[in-house]
Amino acid sequence: MRLVSHPVLCNYYVTYRCNASCSFCDIWERPSPYVTLENARQNLRDLKRLGVRVVDFTGGEPLLHRQLPELLREAKRLGLITTVTTNALLYPKQAESLRGLVDMLHFSLDSPIAEEHDASRGVKCFDKVMESITLARSLGERPDILFTVFEHNVHQIKQMHEEICLPNGLVLILNPVFEYNTVDTGDQLSEEALHQMSWWGKQKDVYLNDAFIQLRRDGGNHIEAPICRAASTTIVISPENKLVLPCYHLGLTDFAIDNNLFALYRSDEVQKLVALEGRLPACEGCAINCYMQPSFAVEINKYFWRALPSTLKYNWVKGTWKQLLK
Repeated sequence: MRLVSHPVLCNYYVTYRCNASCSFCDIWERPSPYVTLENARQNLRDLKRLGVRVVDFTGGEPLLHRQLPELLREAKRLGLITTVTTNALLYPKQAESLRGLVDMLHFSLDSPIAEEHDASRGVKCFDKVMESITLARSLGERPDILFTVFEHNVHQIKQMHEEICLPNGLVLILNPVFEYNTVDTGDQLSEEALHQMSWWGKQKDVYLNDAFIQLRRDGGNHIEAPICRAASTTIVISPENKLVLPCYHLGLTDFAIDNNLFALYRSDEVQKLVALEGRLPACEGCAINCYMQPSFAVEINKYFWRALPSTLKYNWVKGTWKQLLK
């Protein structure tokens, strides 16, 4: 049974540029402009009309966009929930200007050991994450640690939780690695790794959408009975001010927005593509977290029930449930 029929999330790519070169991501390899404030203002108004509740200002590295505070301020003015994930290289310089504008602020950290994290990111940024944690807390912010979990670092969850998150009062978000496009992590998650993540997801101040674990055990999305609702739950906007369908990672088609995202999204041409979500050949086996998260929330099935406890837990801890009920 479908609970919500309109999009609830926007992945707003403010730029594809990045000041890191993570081994499990290829976004940083793409040439890219930056979104303009004028286009963003109109798009944010249309997103609100379409029913979107959460806007993820993403990239690339979103803090490379010099007008990010203005983009966030506009979203907040419209009553939208904002989220930003950063490698923290630029956060210390921009922390004051971002203060109070990000509802869900995530610092990426892939290992509690500086040398290992820096190697995975292709740049020295571990110390910047540590500095950013201290600074954010001093400003009254409540950042989370986003830990991308591989087979080779799953054993470090305990150390990350006990040495970095608990002492600083931070939520540890476990993000199971996924593969897409040309990126091959060469690191499939074993049943033992999935079991460890599921156990940790039930511990204090640790968040893991347990439906991610179930989906991987089931072999990901299956096109004959798709669980993915990427195109109908999530609106993807590129730095070129285009609507990307069916999702960023597949990105088969894009449409110039031309200052009317509301009409464009509801057009017959776009809705025909939306109807193919999860059913295209490339969708077979997909388990991309950022699209499955909203997919699990809009339709009652076994994944909905697996996701519900962890989702309620996170929103209670972060206080975002109040905004979602508005």
